[in-house]
Amino acid sequence: MERIVFGPVPSRRFGQSLGINNISFPKKCSYSCIYCQIGKTEFYYKERKEFYKPEEIKRQVKEAIENLKDKKIDYISFVPDGEPTLDVNLGEEIEVLKDFGIKIAVITNASLIWREDVRNDLKKADCVSLKIDTVNKTTWKKINRPISNIKFENILKGIEIFAKEFKGELLTETLLVKKINDKKEEIEKIGIFLKKIKPVIAYIGYPTRPPAEKWVEIPEKEKIDLAYIILKSMNLNVKIIEEKKGGKFGFTGDLIKDILSIISVHPMSENEIKKFLNENGGSFDVLKNLINRGDIVEVIYKKEKYYRRK
Repeated sequence: MERIVFGPVPSRRFGQSLGINNISFPKKCSYSCIYCQIGKTEFYYKERKEFYKPEEIKRQVKEAIENLKDKKIDYISFVPDGEPTLDVNLGEEIEVLKDFGIKIAVITNASLIWREDVRNDLKKADCVSLKIDTVNKTTWKKINRPISNIKFENILKGIEIFAKEFKGELLTETLLVKKINDKKEEIEKIGIFLKKIKPVIAYIGYPTRPPAEKWVEIPEKEKIDLAYIILKSMNLNVKIIEEKKGGKFGFTGDLIKDILSIISVHPMSENEIKKFLNENGGSFDVLKNLINRGDIVEVIYKKEKYYRRK
């Protein structure tokens, strides 16, 4: 059985986050975002299906919590190597995981939020983070590269409906890419839309780990600051999310399975893997063997080595 639960990992939004990879490997998504840290989408999906049984996910979460003992978990987060709402069992999984008394978050690209069944599933979570990189259809296609036959106007309408109905904590994330969605006019239009849906926090991000496309660049600091100022001037609670350094990755007792499950959704730098191995009695030979076996690949980004699932 593939490891479904990973971490906890240090999350920029959710503290120590125990991750749920509820989409089976390899990556399956409705988008192939140019900045995606786990690479391009080879298997496009837009129809919901079952990937795992809810009882199996609950069993693995229980096992992980018991192995972690008294280590802090702030959130159980659905953040798979793909789009979590493709999982037709998502709502039932959220419900069975509530037994652990830990807040549950779902990070979604919102591509299926026009569907009522998806909105109903998401409403069961304590916190939902929606991707809103743009409100311009042309820019959406350029950045998110969606599967065919998804209508952008339906997504925006679905987001508005969900925002009105959702009783939990609604977050949004806008990830800025240099010369694509970092222009003043683009940010102003995003801000007008965000004012309609009233997120608790409107996050601004930028690529911090190796993107799917090598040509993707981080905007100049002035552009990021301007985006912050524009959204702040619209009375939105804005935060810039940056790389979280120094956090600790959870160890559940199996070095190889832990590394593979983490890097499936969260590429680790060379320093992060070395630290993880040192803390948990492993040697760097573990990483070398995984590379030689073809399970993981090495990527250079901003002069630093990263490792992600092949």
